[in-house]
Amino acid sequence: MYEGKLPKKRYRHTIQFLEQVIKRDEKILDLGVSNPFSELMTDKGYQVTNTLGEDLDLDVDIVKQGEYDVVTAFEIFEHLVSPFNVLKDIKANKLVASVPLKLWFASAYRSKTDERDRHYHEFEDWQFDWLLEKAGWRIKKREKFTNPVKKIGFRPILRRFTPRYYLVYAERTV
Repeated sequence: MYEGKLPKKRYRHTIQFLEQVIKRDEKILDLGVSNPFSELMTDKGYQVTNTLGEDLDLDVDIVKQGEYDVVTAFEIFEHLVSPFNVLKDIKANKLVASVPLKLWFASAYRSKTDERDRHYHEFEDWQFDWLLEKAGWRIKKREKFTNPVKKIGFRPILRRFTPRYYLVYAERTV
């Protein structure tokens, strides 16, 4: 079902991480519209509800609802001007999130055709940790992982050894 150009390594790594920290009977609010990864979570037995494409910089009402145990945000926060506001307002007590790490050898991602598909932030791990802490979260588990590409060149070689993604599980401190 998940064939073709989908990021198989990233999906496999992320679902294994999720299975270690979240039970299948917990209700998940996944930030972002329904997508192949949220479908994979559902296929794995998780109870997933997606947001509807709200601009989370301007409208955080969806995360203020108390009916969810967990909020997941996989490659979402880098698109927001102010991820702090969303993180602060989440009512769920658990968060699983991943962000792309800032790479010294590559610029932040910017789509030339879709102005919504751009990275306002690419984080260093300590920056994302600090953002979570400031917003009232305590990190319980974290991992960095690479995402090699099948291309030839200096950057593709570096991507084999340089972590590209940062994945965290955090719990609300207050």
